[in-house]
Amino acid sequence: MPAPSPLFVLHVATPIGTMQLSSTENHLFSARFLENGFETDSPDIPDCLALAATQLNEYFAGTRQTFDVPLYGQGTSFQQQVWQALRQIPAGRTDHYLGLAKRMGNTGAVRAVGAANGANPWLVLVPCHRVIGARGQLVGYAGGLWRKQWLLEHEAKMSGTYQRGLF
Repeated sequence: MPAPSPLFVLHVATPIGTMQLSSTENHLFSARFLENGFETDSPDIPDCLALAATQLNEYFAGTRQTFDVPLYGQGTSFQQQVWQALRQIPAGRTDHYLGLAKRMGNTGAVRAVGAANGANPWLVLVPCHRVIGARGQLVGYAGGLWRKQWLLEHEAKMSGTYQRGLF
């Protein structure tokens, strides 16, 4: 799906690198980590983009575990179902691709769940980092496995829960 126009851009410094947030006037379009330099922030920042930045700052400060930023409805119906299932995994907990497929009522969709997880445009806000391998190993994350591990450890401390044997 092509990006809507206009897009507004805001950068947020986090303990694990700069995140670039993009939005329409009313919905967050993407949240991703940058590996290199970045463009400048938009001169005008819509409320939804400011809200996303505020909530991310609260999350990294350890005072927020969930997000309620309005998201731009991109992706297929199946992807949107997976992304909604990701939002049901509480901070400090994890699931795996088969577990998500089972919860969605389709155990044959493990690879499709993995692909939809990898296509998530809203890193951290839609917690695809909470999905690990069936044997408890860290697997794929668009922000890098080191960030995934950091996020899981951060959430374990923040929530007071820790699943033994994750890594």
